[in-house]
Amino acid sequence: MSSEPENTSDPKSLPKAPGLLRSSGLVGAMTMLSRVLGLVRDMVIARYFGAGAGADAFFVAFKIPNFLRRLFAEGAFAQAFVPVLSSYRETRPVSDVKRLVDAVAGSLGLVLLAVTLVAMLGSPVLTAIFAPGFLDDEVKFGLASDMLRITFPYLLLISLTAFAGGILNSYDRFAVPAFTPVLLNLAMIGAAIYLTPLMAEPVMALAWGVFIAGALQLFFQLPFLMRLGLLPRPRVDYRHEGVSRILKLMAPALFGVSVSQINLLLDTVLASFLQTGSVSWLYYSDRLSELPLGVFGIAIATVILPSLSRKHAADSAQQFAATLDWAVRAVLLIGLPAALALALLAEPLIATLFHYGEVTDRDVVMSARSLRAYSAGLLAFMLIKVLAPGFFARQDTRTPVKIGVIAMVANMVFNLILVFPLAHAGLALATSLSAWLNGVLLWRGLRREGAWQSQPGWPRFLVQIGLANTAMAAGVLWFNPPVGQWLAASGAERAVDMAVVVAIGVGIYFLALALAGVRVRHFRHR
Repeated sequence: MSSEPENTSDPKSLPKAPGLLRSSGLVGAMTMLSRVLGLVRDMVIARYFGAGAGADAFFVAFKIPNFLRRLFAEGAFAQAFVPVLSSYRETRPVSDVKRLVDAVAGSLGLVLLAVTLVAMLGSPVLTAIFAPGFLDDEVKFGLASDMLRITFPYLLLISLTAFAGGILNSYDRFAVPAFTPVLLNLAMIGAAIYLTPLMAEPVMALAWGVFIAGALQLFFQLPFLMRLGLLPRPRVDYRHEGVSRILKLMAPALFGVSVSQINLLLDTVLASFLQTGSVSWLYYSDRLSELPLGVFGIAIATVILPSLSRKHAADSAQQFAATLDWAVRAVLLIGLPAALALALLAEPLIATLFHYGEVTDRDVVMSARSLRAYSAGLLAFMLIKVLAPGFFARQDTRTPVKIGVIAMVANMVFNLILVFPLAHAGLALATSLSAWLNGVLLWRGLRREGAWQSQPGWPRFLVQIGLANTAMAAGVLWFNPPVGQWLAASGAERAVDMAVVVAIGVGIYFLALALAGVRVRHFRHR
């Protein structure tokens, strides 16, 4: 195999971009592998640490850099960087693209290094801000602060990883960035199993697993950048025209694209005041709701952003609108049955995945309550992921900001209203309600501006998926054993029963779709 880098200067020299359905399927498959391993990771954490003080402290120490990762790296930065890079790729020579990559690498890296050092020094302050309820518990507060010093450098490493992934995605190399999160799960599983016995405080092993994972993820992508001929040589240059455009787009995008993550963090802050276990219950239920969101919603969003950016740069308004319409239909096709399944199988899913070791029957029941609340907003979370790129691909960041602020304020109000009668489940429900508000406002904005235009066939499509979801729900309810049976069964029995119920539900759904006239060719799109 030749070691020469691919010629990125001439678009005709690059392989033809795969269709959106194929690319989404590839990203979805890689993400599914990552999410399955993520569930295995959480099963290992549940077995070793349960839902006690140590687990609560780690989840806070991990959630802070992870939240900032989603907010900056995969949120504002990705939505700002990919459109600018796609525009450079579409309209400028490769030398300009390379200079942009170098300038972004140096400028981003310097800022992240400074933020990381400050955060490590001020970890107790950050812990107090993000989990104020821990201040009354010296053990949890101390553990969370100590672990945060180890986990926070993950933000630096994973942000540079997201930068590398943005380049690869812009050149339609979706598989490598989609596979990269697998390394996080493998590192944390290995740390829980092999480092725990070596630690004076066992839960500290998880923090070191996060740090190791960040380094692995970054270095894994570098050879693929080298193959493209775009391995950066970092150069700090904030005056670079492309860097300035990215910074201008990033500032408002912090709110516009990451409101759901801010809402989830607010849940953690309020949950820290509730009874012990509340943070862990929300974490386990959020992890399950994140599975379909990551596998399908984020996969579709990842694929359409470079495509929308190029179509906007080429002034293809009709193709732009058709791509957005395709993405919304794809989300409905998968997101609606996924949300329904999470609601119907909440206790069985939690029991099958996490009812081991220190996790009790009560933990299962309490986690299931918040899972049902999150499932009510799953479709909205997925729609936000595919609608927001409709604004950012056109380099419009102001509109999503206004919508994001409205949704954030609404979430705070919903939290205060629902936390008292529903405790931790009320926090999850508030997040779902604010997500629906966010999604509806995004859709209305795109429609009003003409960026999204309804394509033919919507009434028929809605009837088709409505019938298929009704049939699936009936089948799942018929074959689903009582909750007590799930709790009493062994781990192997639960796994077999869950596989059977899921297989029946999936089979009924896709059979019903086929009988209703839905075909794969209807979802092929470029």
